[in-house]
Amino acid sequence: MLNRHARGFFTSIFTPLARWLLKIGVSPDAVTVAGTAGVILGGLVLYPLGYLWWGSVVVAFFAFSDVVDGIMARLQGRSGGWGNFLDSTLDRLADGAIFAGLTIWFFTKGGDPAIGTAAVVCLVLGMVVSYARAKAESLGYQASVGIAERAERLASVLLITGLTGLGLPAVVLFATLILLALASVVTIVQRMATVRKQAMAEA
Repeated sequence: MLNRHARGFFTSIFTPLARWLLKIGVSPDAVTVAGTAGVILGGLVLYPLGYLWWGSVVVAFFAFSDVVDGIMARLQGRSGGWGNFLDSTLDRLADGAIFAGLTIWFFTKGGDPAIGTAAVVCLVLGMVVSYARAKAESLGYQASVGIAERAERLASVLLITGLTGLGLPAVVLFATLILLALASVVTIVQRMATVRKQAMAEA
């Protein structure tokens, strides 16, 4: 939902940057890789060190590469299979880094195994959400439905994690992760139901 409503807004903001990057010879693939590296830095380096606010700032900054590389590809007329494959594959690495970083911190010096466990659950369910759509599309079905798509998951966890680093009670982050896990379960069920409906219609 957030993806669809925010796409036009962020496209208008980042199009000048995308044009400039293309002008100086930067490729969309390079932006994708650099953005993923930045997210991994924030997730697997800053989070485990306890820098929850700055980790979230770094991850959010580099996450916008997802918008920029797509604009660049469209400007070049290259929005094809390879770019989509690379982007989706590296998105999984980025998501894993974010939740793994939280897990490491809260199972170690963060001293809150409940939050660490909730982060692991969110990581697993988030991967299933993404896999369900990818598998459906590989079979010729559509499954881009659900209340917890990637943009919603990332926006909520980054915001609350960052605020936790500024002093927000950790229980708020725990509650957010639990709600996110439940929303992911609902999304998985929604996508399964959507694909089943399409499959039954073919029978």
